Amino acid sequence: MPLYEHVMIARQDLSNTQAEGLIEHFGTVLSDNGGTLVDHEYWGVKTMAYRINKNRKGHYAFLRSDAPATAVQEMERLMRLHDDVMRVLTIKVDEHKEGPSIQMQKRDDRRDRR
Repeated sequence: MPLYEHVMIARQDLSNTQAEGLIEHFGTVLSDNGGTLVDHEYWGVKTMAYRINKNRKGHYAFLRSDAPATAVQEMERLMRLHDDVMRVLTIKVDEHKEGPSIQMQKRDDRRDRR
């Protein structure tokens, strides 16, 4: 099955447990449609570059999935309809990288990239 990475921004007035509950909810949507949620990371509340729906901050979450295209389309459709989700970005990748994402790595570990 194809591999996907998703970044989701939820409203800032949600609690951390509610934001993590959204991740679990959309993970079950994937599993109900024949896919699996390989990994997920909750990045926390971050300031956005510009306002979205009068919000300056949002809860960021990163999801890695292994799912057919129909399951991803259904998850994205439900995310667009959900009142708490402001933005979603989904990309198709060739492989999932092991370990934490760049956002979760320590600043000292990221200096090796240069």
